[in-house]
Parts: sequence; structure tokens; C-alpha cells
Amino acid sequence: MTNSKLNRKVDGFLKKAKSWKEEFEKLREIVLDCELTEDFKWMHPCYTFEEKNIVLIHGFKEYCALLFHKGALLKDPHGILIQQTENVQAGRQIRFKNLQEIVEMESILKAYIHEAIEVEKAGLEVTYKKTEEYAMPDELKSKLDEMPDLKIAFEALTPGRQRAYIYYFSTAKQSKTRVSRIEKYIPQILEGKGLND
Repeated sequence: MTNSKLNRKVDGFLKKAKSWKEEFEKLREIVLDCELTEDFKWMHPCYTFEEKNIVLIHGFKEYCALLFHKGALLKDPHGILIQQTENVQAGRQIRFKNLQEIVEMESILKAYIHEAIEVEKAGLEVTYKKTEEYAMPDELKSKLDEMPDLKIAFEALTPGRQRAYIYYFSTAKQSKTRVSRIEKYIPQILEGKGLND
């Protein structure tokens, strides 16, 4: 690992890491051995090939992980790629609970990283579900029928913003909670803003 490949922001991230420090350092070493460019995006070490995101290192309470941006396109012969939630369409993680797991899997990880680079070189893209393929909660359908301005504003949102609202409203178990969430976000939708804007 040559120093010219190291990104100072990643150095800072590693210095501040309270947990997973050794694991992050080993993952960094493995990824850099695969000739990727080190960057720092979304507050995490991110590795690119010709400015295209390939893999990200991140940590959670229970595990740390390599996140492959187009992991859904990888073959996964070892059955180790994990889809974080059902709504994550492209990304897949390989999770680790300790340094030893990473050390033991080093050659497998490099193979997955090289495959991810080949996916990028080939220009392959993940086919995303269209917004219409998501089930819209009845409470939202009713509100859009009831308020023509809201329907116009909702339909003018980007597909990603529409999906975020549909997903957030749908995850409430009770109808009254779905209604209350919808009511809360009506002003934001009317302003053309997304859920997290």
C-alpha cells in the first residue's frame, strides 16, 4: 500500500474510529490492494474505479461491512452478500463481526472487488423498480383524490422522492398512523420537497 493512494480524510476517519478500527484498517488494505482510488464520501471511506463508486467501508453497532454499490449484479458464489432492507435495490453488504473473519476471507473479498470492477468496466446497470411498482397505501390514494393540488405536487416529485414517501407511509402498521404521517408531510409535498429535504 503506497502512501500516494491514501486519502487524508480516511486517515482522519480511522483515527477517530471508536469501534472497528482494526477491521477498517484491514478492509482498507484489502481494497487498496485491488488498485482502487480511495475517496471519502457519505462520511465513509469509499473506493472508486475511474470515478465510479465500487465499494464503501462502514460500521454499525453489531458489525462492520463492505458495501458494494452495484452488489445486486455480483454473482455471489459464496452466498455472503446481504441486502440491507427489501427496499435497497442495488447495494449489497458483506458483514464482519471481527478482524479474524476479514483475514480469513481476504482472497474471497478481493475476488468480489475485482468482479465489481469488471461490472463497472462493462457498464452494467442495476434495473430499478419503477415508482408505479410500489404499492401505494390506500390512505395516500384517498388523500391525493381528495386534494387535487397535493396530487399534482406529488406527481411532480422525482421518482426517488415519491418512493421515499410511499415507503415511509406504508411502513406504519396502523391506518391512523399512516394518516397522521401523510398529514404531517402534506406541506412538504406541496413545496416540492422530499421526505428528508
